[in-house]
Amino acid sequence: MFAQTDAYPQRSVRIVVPVSAGGSTDKIARLIAEKLSTAWGQTVIVENVTGAGGAIGAAQVARAKPDGYTLVLHSDAIVLNTILIKNPPYTLNDLTGVMRLVVNPQVLVSNPNFEAKTFKEYIEYAKKHPGKLSMGLPTSGGIAHIAHEVLAKAADIKVNYIPYKGGAPAALDAMAGHIDATVITLAAVTEQIKAGKLRALAVTTDYRSPVFPDVPTMAESGYPAVNIESWQGMLAPKGTPSAILEKINKDVVAIVRDPANVKQIEALGFSVSTNSVSAFNTMLQDVRKKYAEIIAQAGIVQQ
Repeated sequence: MFAQTDAYPQRSVRIVVPVSAGGSTDKIARLIAEKLSTAWGQTVIVENVTGAGGAIGAAQVARAKPDGYTLVLHSDAIVLNTILIKNPPYTLNDLTGVMRLVVNPQVLVSNPNFEAKTFKEYIEYAKKHPGKLSMGLPTSGGIAHIAHEVLAKAADIKVNYIPYKGGAPAALDAMAGHIDATVITLAAVTEQIKAGKLRALAVTTDYRSPVFPDVPTMAESGYPAVNIESWQGMLAPKGTPSAILEKINKDVVAIVRDPANVKQIEALGFSVSTNSVSAFNTMLQDVRKKYAEIIAQAGIVQQ
């Protein structure tokens, strides 16, 4: 604990990013780190700690001293790992949320040569050919899997799920025509959609993406039960002083709300959507309950 939380930070701060360098989450973390370094007059370091779907990096932060000098910037996977891993190396009770930074849809994309050219045709094809449509999953039990399971139940369709070790190989196989389609974070395939290498059929949120306003939502297309939103947020070890959490929240909000930074973030396929410390922690518990119910109903097996 700090006797003078108002003086925070007094030395360098580390932001753990549990994914490889160069990805969209990593880019956002580095943008924030650069701006915080300037605002705080202290070095803010981004460290990529990969493995186990992001669980290793999250666990490292969960075990760190709760003083505000070790943070993690993670996606919804930080919640999913506590459900899907049989013996997770951390729980949500080991961490405290600082804030949600950005949101973005999952998007259903297909090979441009796939017979179904629209979302409506995708559903019709799946109904006509049960189990034939090859659907790549970035990870079994991940947010994309959950989103498509909600759709499959609502639309009464069956597809052939093919799990991958990450979104990149699934997207590559969809582009090559080895699989028909995949559901993936929009930010991960923004450039491929723009280049015509993938066809965007629908997004999983109840709002359209500002990057692709012509791509419909699944909800407006007749499946209101599909409202799955990806997000990236910042967390700290449990026990971090509330004054420090509030300061980080306030300073990061100022960064991601700056018009110049908003433009960079939206170019990555995200939408800025910040919340308070208390609201984020409530959201984490609500999301965990929602995902756990979907995973149980779908019979998705723990890793």
